Amino acid sequence: MIKLYNTLTKKKEEFVPVEAGKVKMYVCGPTVYNFIHIGNARPMIVFDTVRRYFEYRGYEVNYVSNFTDVDDKIIKKAIEENISANEISERYIAECKKDMAGMNVKPATKHPLATEEICGMVEMISQLIEKGYAYNKNGTVYFRARKFADYGKLSHKNLDDLQSGGRSLLVTGEDEKETPLDFVLWKPKKEGEPAWESPWSDGRPGWHIECSVMAKKYLGDRIDIHAGGEDLVFPHHENEIAQSEAANGKEFAKYWLHNAFLNIDNKKMSKSEGNFFTVREVGEKYDLQVLRFFMLNAHYRSPLNFSADLMEAAKNGLDRIITAVDNLNFLMDSAQTDNMSAEEISKYAEAEVFVRNYEAAMDDDFNTADAIAVIFELVKYMNTNTDKDSSKEYLQKLLDQIVKLANVLGLIVNKEKELLDVDIEALIEERQTARKEKNFARADEIRDELLQKGIVLEDTREGVKWKKA
Repeated sequence: MIKLYNTLTKKKEEFVPVEAGKVKMYVCGPTVYNFIHIGNARPMIVFDTVRRYFEYRGYEVNYVSNFTDVDDKIIKKAIEENISANEISERYIAECKKDMAGMNVKPATKHPLATEEICGMVEMISQLIEKGYAYNKNGTVYFRARKFADYGKLSHKNLDDLQSGGRSLLVTGEDEKETPLDFVLWKPKKEGEPAWESPWSDGRPGWHIECSVMAKKYLGDRIDIHAGGEDLVFPHHENEIAQSEAANGKEFAKYWLHNAFLNIDNKKMSKSEGNFFTVREVGEKYDLQVLRFFMLNAHYRSPLNFSADLMEAAKNGLDRIITAVDNLNFLMDSAQTDNMSAEEISKYAEAEVFVRNYEAAMDDDFNTADAIAVIFELVKYMNTNTDKDSSKEYLQKLLDQIVKLANVLGLIVNKEKELLDVDIEALIEERQTARKEKNFARADEIRDELLQKGIVLEDTREGVKWKKA
């Protein structure tokens, strides 16, 4: 039984899906105007791990995470570089996907782009106007926050105490709002901005309506889990609930999950403080698996502090696990017996307690910190209960066990199967020899073998070059 902390009810609840055996999950993605920073990385890693655990537990997960590809920041960057907003967003979506691959974040079932869903947004805004939840003032459409009776239920704020805050969606004619809490659903374009046709003005959607529409299109009117950073609770997620429930007439999401903030050396990350790091910058110093391991060493709802010392500790911790796995591979290569002895069967049964403890930690609101502690216990057990006399079957079972548990956390610990540069060069040399000898079948075989292992060969005038796919 998986329990998760629901921001909406402020308590841990048993997970009961809307549809048996399936999880419909929406996670707010980044606004793509630059390289993603390590603050963006935390929800990506955390909720990818949540997804992986549901899959481990046998659920079919439909995981949708958007890219906000129309926004003031994107437009500003496009003007600075004198290119289109579309070029900026395309560039940084590609860069974001590279970083996500480096962190071993699985691609979403669907990564919708806001600009490709404008028709749905116009449709939902029209519905809200028809139902009296929205109004048009000179081409700007606002949502009537006070008309939605439950406004404030996610952030647990009282309407009278609320001030319209969060990300700036202010437009000219701010005084045309009926009340200060009303927020923008559609705004007219300014000179030189990208724009789309609508019944109210040529313009573009407000930020909040984008996620409501994309969640509805790819997951349906009612979803299981909506997730993101805690900075999105108000106003973004609060406004999503208001729009979606007003338009669809039913509960939008059953469970709301939010990860806590990431600080740098105990200070809030900011460019002005000079303590702002992109994932790409971290990747120049560390394998991004280390960043992932570091992020998962804390519970996702706990504030996390990033520092050089803590990253070094994470690197050392991950190395300990990888070394233990390497040791199993080494022992397996020289194992003298194939099948488990009676004693090994008993020892392996003892090791299965670690799986149960790991699952108990993850069932309790995805407690990755405790799950990692269990993996370290398993490492210690493997190190003290295997040796040169161990059977191949026993070693393989322990290896499969630790690889499976690490994989749920998105950690690649079995490096043995990766080709070393020296092996790649040797195969390329063998291929060159085969070609000279006109043994093209063998040459093609080597190319295919390397491709299967993620190595792409390129024949150039300067010789054969290779790169990792």
